[in-house]
Amino acid sequence: MRFRLLTAFLLLASFSFAGIVEDVRTALAQKNFSAADVSLQSYQARQGVTPEYLEALSWMARTALASDQLDRAETYAKQTETLSFQQLQKRTLDAEPHLPIALGAALEVEAQVLAARGRNSQAVALLQRAVAKYRDTSIRARLQKNLNLLGLVGRPAPPLAIAQYLGPRPAALSRAKGSPVLLFFWAHWCVDCKAEGPIISRLRSELAPKGLTVVAPTQLYGYAARGEDATPKTELAYIGQVWQHFYPALQDVPVPVGKANFDTYGASTTPTLVLVDRAGRVALYHPGVMPYQDLRAAIEKTLAD
Repeated sequence: MRFRLLTAFLLLASFSFAGIVEDVRTALAQKNFSAADVSLQSYQARQGVTPEYLEALSWMARTALASDQLDRAETYAKQTETLSFQQLQKRTLDAEPHLPIALGAALEVEAQVLAARGRNSQAVALLQRAVAKYRDTSIRARLQKNLNLLGLVGRPAPPLAIAQYLGPRPAALSRAKGSPVLLFFWAHWCVDCKAEGPIISRLRSELAPKGLTVVAPTQLYGYAARGEDATPKTELAYIGQVWQHFYPALQDVPVPVGKANFDTYGASTTPTLVLVDRAGRVALYHPGVMPYQDLRAAIEKTLAD
């Protein structure tokens, strides 16, 4: 009996340890902050502050922001950031996956709260400091994405690294001035990218005669099919297979391969769509999928300009 009770306790503790993020997100999906807070307090009493706890706490901040509860969002975000710093005294940021998610979300929410209050310059400064501090970590692209959302449109498009590529050799963006360029940041594992692919293909077919060029940057992630670890050479070959299979109408589109492009353009979300106008300035910066009509309207406006 004692053995069965001990086993049950360990299973319950293990379930709670693994499920706090899911528990909190489930409560928040029902707009029940009180239940989510109770789950967090109960977990902290048993397990203390762990990276999983911090990721769950960051969802409190994100959900409050989505509900326009700016004060609450700021409080949760700053609490997540402070506790994350304490964790970083005894581990590196990318030692496991939960802590970078938590800290990246906290900084993101803090910046978005500042922007929502009309304090864009402070939001930009916060993100610039964070990008400099976490330049060599996994949250660099996420921070840059938020920085780009606040100020990349209207600025000259950053150059692409084109040393490694699939398909035809990419041309430098500076050489494309006079023709709009659509950058389609994608990943071999990305379901949304595969859904966006036919839209990109259709628009290229319709608008290439008017001058539209498409470039499709991607990067290595360290794994290939079924998430199995892969050497760069093996993964690159796998990316080529995915590109051929899922994007058949884009085979003559250049595919630059490199993490630097994702960091520069903040492509932590895939797909990320960036439209560069005839003068080489960013006309559209859009993390995530984009419907055909919306993307076509943006491209046509750029073509007309």
